[in-house]
Amino acid sequence: MSKENFKNFVKIHPELATHVINKKNTWQDFYELYELYGESNNVWDHYFKTNLTSVPAKDKASSMSELINMVKKVDLDSVQKTVGNLQKTIGLLQDIGIGGSTATKTSGYEPRPMYKYFDD
Repeated sequence: MSKENFKNFVKIHPELATHVINKKNTWQDFYELYELYGESNNVWDHYFKTNLTSVPAKDKASSMSELINMVKKVDLDSVQKTVGNLQKTIGLLQDIGIGGSTATKTSGYEPRPMYKYFDD
């Protein structure tokens, strides 16, 4: 998933701009959802239910230009770094056995023979 794909996705779905304008969500929230779930997921159904049919065409055009300006202001590099760091953290937690991993627990103690005191 690239930044350009996200921008095209936002252009196709201007309903997302109403959530940002109403300060319910930020563009970074939407970009993170896009990175995690992609375009075709049920997570977007909640955001697409916004009804734009009652909005006059003039307001639609102005909201589209506002949308484009807002998308330009989003620092997608920092969002991408944040998502990458979250993925690394989740991977680390899974490696140490916290995130549902089926890691086998082994005892760290191994008795040494009596005759071997100084590894000689």
